[in-house]
Amino acid sequence: MRPGGKIVVVTGGAGGIGAALAGRFAAEGAEAVLVADLDGAAATEVADRIGSAATAAAVDVTDEAQVADLVATAERRWGRIDLFCANAGVTSGVGLDAPAQTWQRTWAVNVLAHVYSARAVLPGMLERGEGYLLHTCSAAGLLTAVGDAPYSVTKHAAVGFAEWLAVTYGDRGIRVSALCPQGVDTPMLTDGLAAGHVGARVTAASGAVLAPADVAAAVLDGLAAERFLILPHPEVAEYARRKAADPDGWLAAMRGLSRRFDGESGAAQTG
Repeated sequence: MRPGGKIVVVTGGAGGIGAALAGRFAAEGAEAVLVADLDGAAATEVADRIGSAATAAAVDVTDEAQVADLVATAERRWGRIDLFCANAGVTSGVGLDAPAQTWQRTWAVNVLAHVYSARAVLPGMLERGEGYLLHTCSAAGLLTAVGDAPYSVTKHAAVGFAEWLAVTYGDRGIRVSALCPQGVDTPMLTDGLAAGHVGARVTAASGAVLAPADVAAAVLDGLAAERFLILPHPEVAEYARRKAADPDGWLAAMRGLSRRFDGESGAAQTG
């Protein structure tokens, strides 16, 4: 798929990867780009910056009724949605001691929001016999997120759901891509680094930290090729290969990273 002439919805579109995607889709000639975010004012700022092809909506992606209304509104206005980007995501920076509400919130944003959008948008796509779902899943969904149990678990689930959608609807004209970047220069990473989260430190040290615009460029290439896995960091494919070939060795290596960066973080906090 190429975005020219398409109707596109991007959740989590008020900043970071979402804003970069929305801007790039518009620049590539999308007929309309609907920028959706919990922060409606910030989404409006992004849409205004993009130009006349973009509009904004305030949406809580953890509320299924709001997601269904977002889809219905877009379909009434433009007659269809060609590409739905379920991009909203949250991290926690905590492990097993994460309180229940943190697990629930992370699950709701990183997994259930994908379920809600698929439920809402697939009927129209299936009726037309075509449509594209782009789910932002993270390299953590293929590997792990050191120090962040809720993020790791939910991103694995997000990849699993995207795979299921591709298997179930791929023969009915529905294309699915799972976007799995590693380190990206967004508040999710920079705030984690500022807070001393081990996972953020490991991520920043494990490869290049890309600009959101670089991720958007990789997405365009991936959509054009209709690849299931879109990997802005090519090294993630090699890490996943090593994990599959030698799970025990990979786990040992990850434990070593965890010890190293946890120790450095502790020293920095007490020094």
